Amino acid sequence: MEDNELLKVRREKIATLKDAGLNLYPNDIKPRHTTSEILQRFGDADPEALSRLDEPFSIAGRLMAVRSFGKAAFVKVQDRNGRIQCYLAKNILSEADFALFKKMDIGDIIYVCGKLFRTKTDELTLEADQIHLVAKSILPLPEKWHGLTDIETRYRQRHLDLITNDSVKKVFERRSRIIRLIRRFMDERDFLEVETPMMQPKAGGAVARPFKTHHNALDQDFYLRIAPELYLKRLVTGGLERVYEINRNFRNEGISTFHNPEFTMMEFYQSYATYEDLMTFTEELFAYVADHLFGCRTFTYQGIEINLAPPWRRLPVSEALIDIAGMHPADLADHDRTVAFARKLGCDIKPSDPTGKIHMAIFDEVVEKTLIQPTFVTQYPVAVSPLSRRSDTNPDLVDRFELYIAGREIANAFSELNDPADQRERFRQQLLEREAGDDEAHEMDEDYIRTLEYGMPPTAGEGIGIDRLVMLLTDSASIRDVILFPLLRTRQD
Repeated sequence: MEDNELLKVRREKIATLKDAGLNLYPNDIKPRHTTSEILQRFGDADPEALSRLDEPFSIAGRLMAVRSFGKAAFVKVQDRNGRIQCYLAKNILSEADFALFKKMDIGDIIYVCGKLFRTKTDELTLEADQIHLVAKSILPLPEKWHGLTDIETRYRQRHLDLITNDSVKKVFERRSRIIRLIRRFMDERDFLEVETPMMQPKAGGAVARPFKTHHNALDQDFYLRIAPELYLKRLVTGGLERVYEINRNFRNEGISTFHNPEFTMMEFYQSYATYEDLMTFTEELFAYVADHLFGCRTFTYQGIEINLAPPWRRLPVSEALIDIAGMHPADLADHDRTVAFARKLGCDIKPSDPTGKIHMAIFDEVVEKTLIQPTFVTQYPVAVSPLSRRSDTNPDLVDRFELYIAGREIANAFSELNDPADQRERFRQQLLEREAGDDEAHEMDEDYIRTLEYGMPPTAGEGIGIDRLVMLLTDSASIRDVILFPLLRTRQD
């Protein structure tokens, strides 16, 4: 009832302003300053220095707070950089401008022009000699303008979240800076940024369930990409020896604090490098970003201090299963014992699954959450690595690592499989798993195999989850806190 009454009052004000011929949404407003610019230049200036300024100052932003004293008022105006106090007085403003101010509401976007001074409480303040309405807010801001607190409402109405929660804006400002730093790091090392198709005729490059769509003109099904991998490796084959892409991937999977079906990844490939080279490269990249963000290589995530100083721990899968999961060494090579161990843990497996796949189910259930400090997990089974190069010392394993920090996977990398015959056989094994009911198994991709038959140089590639990295570096508990518009079930209002 209170909201309805407030809305009624606002609509009456709007009608009055329109009847007076006021344009509620003008398009000729040109503020000359931002709040941060003013505060940076004059935040330490004393009253005498401010009084000598003959420069007019103008800002535009959202009206966030009003303290009215009848013939004068102090208000807070918020723009993209911050907030500043403004002083509006009847004896300074024109009669029309002061009357207009009296019809303004919290949430309106306004323009203020005037001079700077300091109040008795020493706050830098803009004394207005002009004020204009820039855009009328019809709906009131939430929570009586003290901040949007309901989590789901924050995600569904991110515009209000950004207006009322300054900390949210800072998260996304930092996200943008992190991505800029990553690009700078890659560019300085002679990597070429490229773009590859979002819609692909085959869902390849990862083991995941895709989203499917249909192109009417071609009368052909396509898939939103689950990874750019196979296209990036086509570019490597074509002679672009160092490439990277920062873009969206789509996987038709569940939603959690760590998963969003639409997410951002950087994937990159370097010819004449191995997965071991990429371990060092990754340490250098993360240290570079941390140095520029924090000025050091340690930071706190959810109350735990994380140390990015190289070198990071290297942990083979088999060692993790024995030392952390508690498997007996003899269990690793025995399929039936592995199945029994996994079932005791409640892992979602089938006895027909390859032993290596069951090993990773056990790893995911027990080991992953224990890897708090940066850890490269290595020596993965072939069964879960259809695009990775086999190890020269053990053909049942591949040259691959996954990076874990704070108990979750952040990156995945391997020396690339460039033997077309081996690749065809890996795809064939994946097809058998699809026939057995695994919807996430990789499809056969004859066009990609033909690409390899032209000869791809020895190459290492890596994918880094940008959203999860931003979670770490902004101390965010949920992936939804670092994606501006996370996927949510549509409300049936």
